[in-house]
Amino acid sequence: MAGNRPGGEVVHGFPHLDTVRSAITAVHRRISYEGLAAYAVSVSPDAVAFGDGDDLHLGTHRVAAALVRQLGLPEARMIVSFRAMEHAASVELEAGPEYFIELNDRFRTHRRDIGAALAHEITHVLLHRLDLAFRGTRDNEILTDTAAAYLGAGWLLLDAYREDALSSQKLGYLTPEEFGYVLAKRARLFGEDPSPWFSSPQGYEAYVRGREEALRDERRPPLAAAGRAARHRYAKEKRRSAGGSAGPAVPAGRDGYAFEGGGAGELRVSFPCPTCLQRIRVPVRGRVRVRCGLCRAVLECDT
Repeated sequence: MAGNRPGGEVVHGFPHLDTVRSAITAVHRRISYEGLAAYAVSVSPDAVAFGDGDDLHLGTHRVAAALVRQLGLPEARMIVSFRAMEHAASVELEAGPEYFIELNDRFRTHRRDIGAALAHEITHVLLHRLDLAFRGTRDNEILTDTAAAYLGAGWLLLDAYREDALSSQKLGYLTPEEFGYVLAKRARLFGEDPSPWFSSPQGYEAYVRGREEALRDERRPPLAAAGRAARHRYAKEKRRSAGGSAGPAVPAGRDGYAFEGGGAGELRVSFPCPTCLQRIRVPVRGRVRVRCGLCRAVLECDT
């Protein structure tokens, strides 16, 4: 697992958002609507708390066991050790049932962040068992961070983010705001508010910025909640597509919808589901209620 060097520059914003959205869709597809119900409650702060008086190794294994339960790995036993290393942590992905995790020696004294490092590595184990992976190291690590946050363990990674004028720390591959985006998507899915769990003020602020981006997904055409300016752009593009020759879909910029057909054929629009980000494709027929076949969200649309 990556982590910025103490005092190093922290990247902000949403540079990986397309991959994050693909990762959310992949998690929905692999785990299924019914399977995701098992992750409706996040790991609690009490379960992963690390007191100053706790034994380093006993406390680490206790936190690891809590995260194993959270991620639904009842047969997995984590053996955790510490050593000097460049990255924050690593895990050996063998057949199991034992998995060996190594944490950077700095966590011997920065114990409050041990849970964050373990959350990422144990999610690697879950995805390995699910045979869920993206091509390329970068995209696969983004998938791991996204899955950790979406399945109720990764709020710890955002809480490990701290930054001031003299120092900074961030764990994982997502930016703080991208972690906030995924946590907000999870919060909307399960009706869970992670706000009270943040001990890091900077982590909470990043969550708020990520939540704003997540809420924008729910106000993009053809969703009925779209704002006036967005609806105007949508109507203009719809008229243009309806009068043109039938052809393949052409994305309509930042809002993500695309029209296809038109001319003599039936005009259709595709757009990302605001919950699972899978693309939905429907005929353009005005007001309509749409049900996503993947996450089963019911969407009010004005096509």
